[in-house]
Amino acid sequence: MNIITWNVNGIRAALGKNALDWAFDRNPDALCLQEVKARPGQLDEEQAAQLRLPYTWNFAERAGYSGVVTFHKDQPDEIKLGMDDPEFDVEGRIIQTRWGGLRLLNIYFPNGQRGHDRVDYKLRFYARLLELCNTLHSKGELVVITGDFNTAHMPIDLKNAKQNEKASGFLPEEREWVQKFLDRGFVDIYRRLYPERVQYTWWTYISNARERGVGWRIDYFLVSEALVGRVKDVIIHENVLGSDHCPVELVLK
Repeated sequence: MNIITWNVNGIRAALGKNALDWAFDRNPDALCLQEVKARPGQLDEEQAAQLRLPYTWNFAERAGYSGVVTFHKDQPDEIKLGMDDPEFDVEGRIIQTRWGGLRLLNIYFPNGQRGHDRVDYKLRFYARLLELCNTLHSKGELVVITGDFNTAHMPIDLKNAKQNEKASGFLPEEREWVQKFLDRGFVDIYRRLYPERVQYTWWTYISNARERGVGWRIDYFLVSEALVGRVKDVIIHENVLGSDHCPVELVLK
């Protein structure tokens, strides 16, 4: 089973660049897109024809904002939008899909914003999600959380850690919430497999950051500890263009 995650920074823009052809060509069992910034009815016929798999779409009430889509090869046993919390569900940030005992959470985590205007909201989102995941684990479910976390966990996960200690995305309180997931039965599986490898998944469009290798790793797969033995690989496809993020792929036995 392979799962691809990708913040496409606007699905219509990505389709206009034929960027999603790369993902569909890899024949994923699930393709999780974040920050799609559109509703399915806003795609024209040519754009809709490029979507090669059945999908579930969760869009924000606010037009042109947020939104996630999960494409799935096999019909899930269960599909759920959001996490039963109106404060967060209005922004279309989560799709849950379950096949048997495996639950996939496709998530676009809130951005704390440059002025830290939304940091508190972001931390409340993390807290509510962890409550949900604790409940799922208590029921014996195996969980994969993937998407744009909008947080780099450790200094190895961004090029200029020292300079960004007061920037949202690397604030101590944001990083602490990622750690709380790791302390509650989840594993950052890329870092477990590659403890010293330096790769990034997001680069600002400013100052040719991608070409200069100045990036952040903020797109993750967190998997239940019980799933670790089934993981064959996690691949950061840093050379795939089409967004300010690159796709990341999880390969399960």
